[in-house]
Amino acid sequence: MKILLATDGSSHSKEMVKKFSRTAFAPNTEVRIISVYDRSPQTTSVDPAGISNEYYVAVEKDLQKRAEDATENAAAALGRKNPTLSVSTAVIKGVPKSIILNEAEKFEADLIVVGSHGSGAIAGFLLGSVSQAVALHAKCSVEIVRIPDSNTIKTKEK
Repeated sequence: MKILLATDGSSHSKEMVKKFSRTAFAPNTEVRIISVYDRSPQTTSVDPAGISNEYYVAVEKDLQKRAEDATENAAAALGRKNPTLSVSTAVIKGVPKSIILNEAEKFEADLIVVGSHGSGAIAGFLLGSVSQAVALHAKCSVEIVRIPDSNTIKTKEK
């Protein structure tokens, strides 16, 4: 089985990786962990007075470093729980929705695993949810590991 796991290094993604690493995997399972960083179009097309190009280069390097850390940390977490897994990683610049779908096709993934921040339907509609886009357009199965927002109010059972 081939699994593509997409992480952005956020606390939600870390929790998703933690939950995913508890999975029992079939022999010869391959997991490709990717992190996609996207430099905002505003920073590439507008150069406000007083902000140098070096600033934008530094921002992009920081985004890339965070993506690298996210994949390395996810690979380490998976390896600790499942040392027999075949794990590879990649950091890719681009639009996360598109890159995840393209990488899944190139990797010939049987399953894509992404996290969800637990936002409601309205927030997903307004913000454009990566997990929703992947679920709608993937050519393979998609597992969305839902991690509720830490600010979610939990009601007490009666």
